[in-house]
Amino acid sequence: MRADARKNHDHLLAVAGAAITAEGVDVSLRDIARRADVGLATLLRHFPTRETLLDALLRTRFDELTVRAAELERSISPADALVSWLRDCVACAHEYRGVTALMAAAIEDPESALHASCVAMRAAGARLLARAQAAGTARTDIDGTDLFALVAALAWLADQSSLAPRADHLFDVVASAILVSAGSSHAEGERRPRTRS
Repeated sequence: MRADARKNHDHLLAVAGAAITAEGVDVSLRDIARRADVGLATLLRHFPTRETLLDALLRTRFDELTVRAAELERSISPADALVSWLRDCVACAHEYRGVTALMAAAIEDPESALHASCVAMRAAGARLLARAQAAGTARTDIDGTDLFALVAALAWLADQSSLAPRADHLFDVVASAILVSAGSSHAEGERRPRTRS
């Protein structure tokens, strides 16, 4: 891509990111073009559909979360790695309002432009969860799909103006419900881990 085309591409992504943060993923492409001070045709030349725009915007963030999971796995305890990654994932999902529904749909649709990065991100979280379960510090009756659902729920809570002041407290409640002490019944395997991820 030529330097001027790359500059325009990056400008459109920056404007789209700000618009989606402010208005949610349903903001119109025409509004994004207006905010970027370009015609709709110019926006569509770079991003022919809403999904291609969202893919370009979100894929980098999702890929960063996948890499972050691997870094945490190497550097800190299983329980701390899981909670830290969960917090990062919720923050990402909250940044772009309405993205959790798109993520859930993309995971189920192999044809979606977001499918691969969403599946990889969910699998990274599932690995951190399995590591904490193996260490006896996370309950064994949840799996990667459950963890993803909790991310979506926590991001939704943070989006609700009446509940947003409680979002950090509720995150801590959910995190403490996932984690267990080494001698608890969940850690001892009274409930077997599910194989789904």
